Amino acid sequence: MSDFRARQLDAMRAKIAAIEAGGRAQAESLPFGDPRIDDQLPGGGLPLGRWHEVVGTGMEIETAAAAAAFTALLTAPLTRRGEVVWVLRRDDLCAPGLLGLGFPPEKLIQVCARDEAEALSVMEDALATVGVAAVVGEVEACDLTAGRRLQLACEKRGATGFLIRRRPYGGQARRDAGGSAAATRWTVASAPSEPEAGAFGLGAPRFRAELARCRGGRTGAWLLEATGAYSWETTDVAHPLRLVAELGDLQLAPAQPFKLAS
Repeated sequence: MSDFRARQLDAMRAKIAAIEAGGRAQAESLPFGDPRIDDQLPGGGLPLGRWHEVVGTGMEIETAAAAAAFTALLTAPLTRRGEVVWVLRRDDLCAPGLLGLGFPPEKLIQVCARDEAEALSVMEDALATVGVAAVVGEVEACDLTAGRRLQLACEKRGATGFLIRRRPYGGQARRDAGGSAAATRWTVASAPSEPEAGAFGLGAPRFRAELARCRGGRTGAWLLEATGAYSWETTDVAHPLRLVAELGDLQLAPAQPFKLAS
């Protein structure tokens, strides 16, 4: 592809992103530091000043362990700008576990909400609060109206929101209300770790991350690993997630009829 053609495509993506954002100027972004991911995202990185949706697979929809760890790694660089408010439905967030991922627990404010409505309301208030850089909320579902309210709250002070879809234990899955105002939607699952050469035990946490939806960008799927060397106090550091490999189409090929050799 020629440079001129590439510039045309970049300009077109920027216009589409601006239209989807209601005509606002494109938001600041947080790059992963790898073009194989950043080129899929509008502005060359995860859009800031907007909200993002993260959901697990299988039992992870109830435990949200992988989704929470992945979200903590996404928000860790934002702790240089301010506090992170984490709105819980169940009081089971492990701060020492976040520290092991490189997230500074002293920058974390935990709020336990009684129900879905209160969780979304607290998220709105926190996003519009001075000194808050990011807000994470655990809710079962978010309809289009609630999503638009979250986006408006993000725009008040430029904070970034992360909504972890988490179903109550033993509860029935709720259908999406149709549509979403999220800038991106990630489907996350744990992946087998790989220790360093010559080492024993477990390696750094790994995630199968699928960018299932991206406003103004393109979808993709990757195998990501926590770097384990991130420091929120230093600005000249790599992203706390690094790309291990790109993932292809994981669907099974159609079965071929079996024929006996004559």
